[in-house]
Amino acid sequence: MTDARRSQGPGQAALAAVRQIGELSGSIVARAAARGVTIAVAESLTGGLVAATLVRTPGASGVLRLGVVAYATAMKHAVLHVPAALLAERGAVDPEVAIAMARGVRQLAAIDRAECTIGLATTGVAGPDAQEGHPPGEFHVGIEIRTTSGVIVESGSHQVGGDREAVRAAALLAALRQLDTALDRTDLDTHSQSTS
Repeated sequence: MTDARRSQGPGQAALAAVRQIGELSGSIVARAAARGVTIAVAESLTGGLVAATLVRTPGASGVLRLGVVAYATAMKHAVLHVPAALLAERGAVDPEVAIAMARGVRQLAAIDRAECTIGLATTGVAGPDAQEGHPPGEFHVGIEIRTTSGVIVESGSHQVGGDREAVRAAALLAALRQLDTALDRTDLDTHSQSTS
């Protein structure tokens, strides 16, 4: 480990993370707007952080169609149409549930006009206690992407340390990275309608 890395304290690490989050958000909004890509987000453990981060970026009104905080398990079913059987079998902290949440919010965002390109969702355990046998710091990010050859789904599972805010910040960063990676695809089904 270099001296510079060794001397980097928690404050500097936090500032670096904030900078990275800001850069990712700016990149996501700019790239999505340039291509006519629209995004909808469904959040549980992040509690609106993903949507709020995107909204802070100028130009977000042309990209972000919908943000839903479905914190309670019952809301994941009632609002986002996550199958009750899936929730009963797996619980709320599960990669398949994250994908189902992403699907649900993408479909909700398509109610009044052209379909939404990307649905993204977060679910997990911020702590301090375990939930349904899942330890604090476990979270899942699900994504559903409309491409020119059909809809694809992906998920990412993570386990991190730290307090509630550290876990939520890690989930925000992971979600933004997954969105950024999705925008690398050359086969996204896009449109040019504004969301504002």
